[in-house]
Amino acid sequence: MTVYKITSARRSGLSLWLVPALFLDLALVTAFTMVGRMIHGYDLGFLGVAHTAWPFLVGALLGWGVSLAWRRPLAVMKSAVPIWLVTIGVGMLLRFVSGQGVALPFVIVALVFVGVVLLGWRALAKPFARRSALLQS
Repeated sequence: MTVYKITSARRSGLSLWLVPALFLDLALVTAFTMVGRMIHGYDLGFLGVAHTAWPFLVGALLGWGVSLAWRRPLAVMKSAVPIWLVTIGVGMLLRFVSGQGVALPFVIVALVFVGVVLLGWRALAKPFARRSALLQS
């Protein structure tokens, strides 16, 4: 007889990766804005970073909602791609309406950087998630 250990997160239908995935997405989007501020010679004080990051953080949270990412936070096509595209789309729209710059080169850099980090960390985490799932069974 095989006994399977079922965690409370699995029982409730929530992924063990939910909180780490959300935190990592928001941290990486913030890191993107910090790198941009550093490259352009702006300070990295809290208010400055918050001013630059908020449109993209709102976009990332909306991307999580649109994609229902809490169901499968490590899924690249069903979660990461929508989060990525909504983060950039909403982020650029909010930057535009709030009077911040939205130059085409910036849009391209944002698409590439945010895409690489949001999709990339999931690609790296998948083998660990599979291994931990195997160890729990």
